[in-house]
This record gives sequence, structure tokens and C-alpha cells, in this order.
Amino acid sequence: MIVNPMSGRDVRRLAARASNMTHEAKRDLVARAAVGADTAGVTDIYVMQEPFRIASAALEHMDLDARVHVLTHQPSNDAGDTETAVVRYLQAGCRTLISLGGDGTNRALVRALMGLGEAANDVHLIALSTGTNNVFPVLVEPTIAGLVAGYHATGRLAEAEELRQRVKVLHVRIGKVRDVGLIDAVLLRGDHVGNLLPFDPQRLARLLLTRADPSAIGTSSIGGLLEVVSAADDEGLLVEMGAGMRFKAPLSPGLFREVEVQSATRIGFGVSVRFQGPGVLALDGDRDHKLGEDMHASITLARDGPWLLNVERVMRWAVAQGIIGIRHSVATQ
Repeated sequence: MIVNPMSGRDVRRLAARASNMTHEAKRDLVARAAVGADTAGVTDIYVMQEPFRIASAALEHMDLDARVHVLTHQPSNDAGDTETAVVRYLQAGCRTLISLGGDGTNRALVRALMGLGEAANDVHLIALSTGTNNVFPVLVEPTIAGLVAGYHATGRLAEAEELRQRVKVLHVRIGKVRDVGLIDAVLLRGDHVGNLLPFDPQRLARLLLTRADPSAIGTSSIGGLLEVVSAADDEGLLVEMGAGMRFKAPLSPGLFREVEVQSATRIGFGVSVRFQGPGVLALDGDRDHKLGEDMHASITLARDGPWLLNVERVMRWAVAQGIIGIRHSVATQ
């Protein structure tokens, strides 16, 4: 399990109406996921030690059949901790991951996997939402998420495509720098690296979205109110901001702002999209890259991320297969 101690706790809560995710609440989520995984019969659960001891304290006194392994490292208190956790887990033999975080947490997770090459091709993920602008992770009961993760870890899930899907990834190149995004790449004018406030719509210049979802918040909602692109669609959406259509979009929880869009175009896999400076490139809400006037980013979309398990579909399939439920109980008596 990968737990971001800082997800759901940043300054955006002062500028919008997002809820605060406490360490105690995260401990409860970890414990419930562990119960589900333990019930499914997993033999080993791995967590990382971190300054707030969220996962390790949650599991410390639980009566579990599974062995709990607490891995230690020197924390950097940034996204590098998530990347380190991913590498350590794969080295330990883990191929089923549960993440507790937001879009940024899972972006760091996938970035680490991208750096591991073929070793990451069989990694399966359930992403539980504890962040701010949560488009990638899902709101699902952790008890059931743990059960599904346990079914996969113990080898009881078929390789049926309807139970899983590979994640779409934005591959970013800025000179020799490589990075990834899971939901959006956003070019901002007149902004600065590290800014944690919600996006100012006047500074939005260009968006490349893996998902354009009218039921989401953030830039995904801007695209979704024009052209719906789902996680299952083998394409993305390029949105040019500027004089044209005006409408209000929810850019952060409880925060609507008027935006102006010039055009929206569907973009297929492998098509390189150029983001020209000057400006700041934000990936999944994190303003990480400054582009000078003579700099540009090249971004392509591919479906080559980890496998994402569909919790609801897995549970329905498990009942139909007799893995869980009445038929399973009768068969074992």
C-alpha cells in the first residue's frame, strides 16, 4: 500500500471548499483495506515507514493472518517518497498495489513504473481517492478495494479484459527531461513553478487531457463540458483556450470560474503535441516545469501505464464465478 501523508492537506483548501483528509482518517482507510486483503487470503502486506506512521501505525496491532512488512528509508517529504516506495515494493516481489492519494500521488507512482521498464508491465493498481482534484483515483469502500486487491494478489482473477484496463499516460519531453501525466498537461501564462493555488482561468493557454469528464473537477471538466472523452477511449482532447465559447467550470471543489475556449480537438495515440513557452507546464495540477520563450514541451499519449483494476466489475465477476457469495459457501461445506 502506498499512502501519501500530504494528500488532501494542501493550501488549495484555503482557496476553495475541499475537505481536509486527516492522518487518522487515512489510518482507518489503510486498516479497512488490510482487512479486505487479509480476508481474500493474502500472505504478505507491505507498507512504507513515513514521519506520520500512517500505514505502519494502522496495522501495528491488527489481528491479521497476513504478515505485515514495514520498509524503511530516509524520506525526502516530496513525490520522491512515492517513487521510492514503488521501486522497493517491486523489488520485494509486489505486483498488486493500492494507492491512497490524489492525481499527483498516482502520477508519481506511474512515473516510477515508467522508469522500471518491463518489470512494471504486470503491475495492477487500485487507486483510492484522498487528494484534492481527484479524477484518476476512485471513491470506493477500502474494505472492498482490499478484497479485490487480495483476489488479484492470490491469483484468483482471470486475465479477462473487462476486469482491468491499462492506464493512459501523457509522455512529456522537454529537451532531455522526461515526465508523465495521467489526466492533464496544462500550459499556463504568467504563473510560477510550485504554485499550489487553483488555476487562474485567465492564465490557461492550452490543455491536453487524457479524460474530458463533465462530472469531474479541474481542467478535465473544461474539456468534458465540450467533448466527452472517457478513460476507455483510445484518444485524448486538446483544448485551446482563448476567444470563443464562454461558460463556467468547476476548477476546484466548490469553486466555479468562467473560462473561454477557442477550440477542442480529439488527439489520437502517438500524435506529438507541442506546448510552446514562455509559461509553466503543469501536470495533473502540479506546476513543475518552467518553459522559457525559446523552450517547448513535446507530449504524446499512449496506453502503457499500469493495469487498473475495476473494483465493481471484479466483485460482480467474483460472485458469478463462485469465488465469493452463496455458491462459494455452499461449495465449501
